[in-house]
Amino acid sequence: MKIVLIANPHSGQAKAKKFIAVVEKKLKANRIRFDLFLTGYHEHAIEIVRQVSVREYDAVVSMGGDGTNYQVLNGLLKYHGEGDLPPLGIIPIGRGNSFCKDLQLFNIEDGISALSRCTVKEVDVCCFAQKSEVYYFVNLMGMGFVTDVAKTAAIFRWAGDFSYVIGVLYHTLGLKYHQMMLEIDGEAVSGANCFVEICNSRYTGGDMLMAPDAEIDDGLFDAVIVSPLGRISLISTFPKIFKGTHGENPAVRFVRGKSAKIYTVPEKALLPDGEMFGTTPTRVDVLPRIVRYFSLGI
Repeated sequence: MKIVLIANPHSGQAKAKKFIAVVEKKLKANRIRFDLFLTGYHEHAIEIVRQVSVREYDAVVSMGGDGTNYQVLNGLLKYHGEGDLPPLGIIPIGRGNSFCKDLQLFNIEDGISALSRCTVKEVDVCCFAQKSEVYYFVNLMGMGFVTDVAKTAAIFRWAGDFSYVIGVLYHTLGLKYHQMMLEIDGEAVSGANCFVEICNSRYTGGDMLMAPDAEIDDGLFDAVIVSPLGRISLISTFPKIFKGTHGENPAVRFVRGKSAKIYTVPEKALLPDGEMFGTTPTRVDVLPRIVRYFSLGI
């Protein structure tokens, strides 16, 4: 097996940089040949994938977090089409590593083990529109309160998963809502809104079980829609996300679908796979099983 390995040395509070040599040694021990590319700036992974003849390799592998995987995925689908693509692999080093949990990949050893076993899983991809351009995500895309929290968490990234707790507490103090016009498979789900997460997989922010029943190969997304709720209710509900029981709050609603149209007043920033990119309005569609990922959970 020969792979393209795209490593983000700044991922996971720069942990990836010190693990590159470890990964190289483990790949060689498993007789996996590789061409290594290091990213030097934001979205460099997209450019690397664009320039590489990916079909000459047995896999395209990201070493980093959800954001690195997001960029590799977008580079692959935007510049190499959707047909006859090599499978994607993930060697998780990032701060959250949310998506790879659904692939049963929790550390470096898992990522390499999945490659050496050649076990792949067909996975749905969600695409979303920004004017005339189309972009892709496999984990989830949020807007509203969750996006504000992510902005603050990025400032406190040194705190690891606790950075999201800091973000929640900070933005709860100045809690604001917006008007949302949401249509899922032709059904209107509109009104005042706290946040929406369009989830292809289950986790966000590391160990937050945002969409506990989501499946990455069912041809559907799970929309988590949270209506306005008081500060005390928000604070008491937040810890339940780690167990996936936040749906007990009547303000939380889960809706499955294949397509969504989203408008908000005012416009809200988007957060696809942990990357701050784009704004409402947008449209989201599921592309069933168009990519393959190396996985330990088939």
